[in-house]
Amino acid sequence: MSKIIKQIVHMALSEDIGTGDLSSDLLDNERIKASIICREKAVICGVEYSDYCFTELDPSIEIDWKIKEGEEVMPDTIICQLIGRAQAIISTERTALNFLQTLSATATQTRLLFNLIKHTKTQLLDTRKTIPNLRHAQKYAVKCGGGTNHRMGLYDCIMLKENHIMAIGSIEKSIELAQIKHPEKPIIVEVETLEELQKTLKIDRITRVLCDNFSIAELTKAVSKARGVCQLEASGNIDENNIVGYAETGVDYISIGAITKHINAIDLSLQFD
Repeated sequence: MSKIIKQIVHMALSEDIGTGDLSSDLLDNERIKASIICREKAVICGVEYSDYCFTELDPSIEIDWKIKEGEEVMPDTIICQLIGRAQAIISTERTALNFLQTLSATATQTRLLFNLIKHTKTQLLDTRKTIPNLRHAQKYAVKCGGGTNHRMGLYDCIMLKENHIMAIGSIEKSIELAQIKHPEKPIIVEVETLEELQKTLKIDRITRVLCDNFSIAELTKAVSKARGVCQLEASGNIDENNIVGYAETGVDYISIGAITKHINAIDLSLQFD
């Protein structure tokens, strides 16, 4: 288990339990059986996060997952069965389900969009529009759903957007400065018009160009101009209603913030057997 998962789980448990669970303290701490049930169709994600929640409070707990990570289940499916101390299970229940319901929601939304465009070459990307302190977790959920991860943060890729370019002075100067200061890092440049794209494509050593808020017609022209020169990413106002049209332009990537920020938590419950 990775160090970052442990950190995230420790923070979540501490936030909820604090100095102690006053309600579970009333229970006899006998070993009991419990089941986690998924109440709706969903792609399940977050098994490792959930497991660590339970084992932190009861190292002897027995956890039996009935599904695999990334598997799609139907409503009222028992996805996991537990045998452990009653106090630990009750104290951990909400935190474990919070991880599962949130990560499963991200994986489910990603899978929906992924399935719509899987007949094309276009890859579905996430963004930095994630829940604070859950970026690592949500980006993992995106991969479970069939998507591909964009940059993890501000430190692993240079992305020159409108405000960067305006502050520096021009696209050309921005890219030149990026290449000088961070020659080993990938560079993505955002453009808002076909004219800006044409200008950007003449500059060497750009990893990818992001076409922001292009129409399908404009993106079709952009793909034609960039073919054999540079990879293209499309973003802005793309959802399940129009993603197929955008993907069928032949664009390399589509990035959608909604798969991590516009999600509805999956309905899960934990019941004693």
